[in-house]
Amino acid sequence: MYLNCRSYHSLRYGTLSIKDLVKQAVASGSKSIALTDINTVSGIYEFAQTCRQNGIKPVVGMEMRENGKLHFILLAKNTRGVGAICQLRTIYNMEETPLPARCPALPDTAVIYPMSEAPSALNENEYIGVQPHEINLLIRTKWQRYLAKMVICAPITLSDKPSYKLHCILRAIDRNVLLSRLSREDCCRPDEHFRLIQDLHAIFQDYPQIVANTQQLLASCSFDFDYTTPKNKKHFTDSREGDRLLLAELTKKGLLRRYGTKHELAKQRAERELQVIDELNFSGYFLITWDIVQYSNNQGFMHIGRGSGANSIIAYCLGITDICPLELDLYFERFLNLNRKVPPDFDIDWGWQERDVILRYIFDRYGKDHVAFCGTNIEFKYRSIFRELGKVFGLPKEELDALATQPTDRHDTNSVVRQIHHYGNLLEKYPNQRSMHACGILISEEPITQSRHWNYPQKASQLYSLICMWPKVLDWRNLISLVNAALAVSTMP
Repeated sequence: MYLNCRSYHSLRYGTLSIKDLVKQAVASGSKSIALTDINTVSGIYEFAQTCRQNGIKPVVGMEMRENGKLHFILLAKNTRGVGAICQLRTIYNMEETPLPARCPALPDTAVIYPMSEAPSALNENEYIGVQPHEINLLIRTKWQRYLAKMVICAPITLSDKPSYKLHCILRAIDRNVLLSRLSREDCCRPDEHFRLIQDLHAIFQDYPQIVANTQQLLASCSFDFDYTTPKNKKHFTDSREGDRLLLAELTKKGLLRRYGTKHELAKQRAERELQVIDELNFSGYFLITWDIVQYSNNQGFMHIGRGSGANSIIAYCLGITDICPLELDLYFERFLNLNRKVPPDFDIDWGWQERDVILRYIFDRYGKDHVAFCGTNIEFKYRSIFRELGKVFGLPKEELDALATQPTDRHDTNSVVRQIHHYGNLLEKYPNQRSMHACGILISEEPITQSRHWNYPQKASQLYSLICMWPKVLDWRNLISLVNAALAVSTMP
């Protein structure tokens, strides 16, 4: 029955971790809930896993806001709907255009408008969300004709009533104002926490149609994701066999160049590595890296291939690295072996003068819809948060400096400092900001937003903010970081 749950991935707004959110949903008697974080889908993969582990059906979506104002809530009916939501949010981020009051038509997606923003006419996939405190408004004649399109929208932001102050502190940090200067509009309602399902039903007992609409909407939505299969680009050529043959040919040429014609040990080592690479279906991974290095060489750039990739004689033959693993007695199995299911990293360094040229080539070569920077969540750290919290509570600079630099046992013990310690402990490890990882390129098989089945008008040149340094495996964990970057990062000139 909960269609609008926010976790702490709603940065500087939500107070619940994914684990705590699902735990409280179970305690409320919920059988299905929807995670709709503000302008992001960062938590949906962890959310889906945690829900299934606890016997809850996960539904995912996004709360679309601009300048703090809620425009509408989107719920994905399936994976295609998730892609549509991600692409829509990315478009508005990249083009920096205002979010419309009315949601554009999206496939496999339900749209919920708050009562204050409800359009006069609704499409088949559009609904009006009624919050528990708004139920008295339904007695007005103007709302009676909308009952068939109304659903319960009881937002979840807090773990309980006492956590409201933690939410207010987060909002003050976000707004960069004193806690005492926050307005009511800056914060959620103090009752935005889980109720028992029967209590929620009791509030809407005079409107069984709204309850039924909510149940039907939840039933129509689902989210399935394959967590076991890497999502990185599968082939360099058009097939696995084509990759195998090309890699073998390039290795043969590289062996001749590096070792001549009579180095049997090198040939045996290369054959063994090729067999392992083919069995793990990583030929394309080696070839993509080779392709980037070839471009670098053709431009006259210098690069350094380092790390465990130097243990591979194939990497040496392809020119990815310049260290002979035979000469230094380096074991290939440290880099790649049959027990490893995901590709390791090739660590390749370029000078800052050439870096942008390499990055632009990767985007042009593999397509802006398939290449992205790996994103990161920057967490609140206990030391630095002293300064953040101190500003919220209005401490002068010298006291902020003392809190941030002195050991905790030397801190003052007045009531304000005790509160700073208390809330600092609560906020430690909360996501605070989104950023781009310093390195690591994600090259995906499917489009980044996973929406290959539909097209939405967009500026074709606006994704260069999502760039990085070297090909890296794209599994579900760094897909979360990828979505962070795709949704949160502004455009690079």
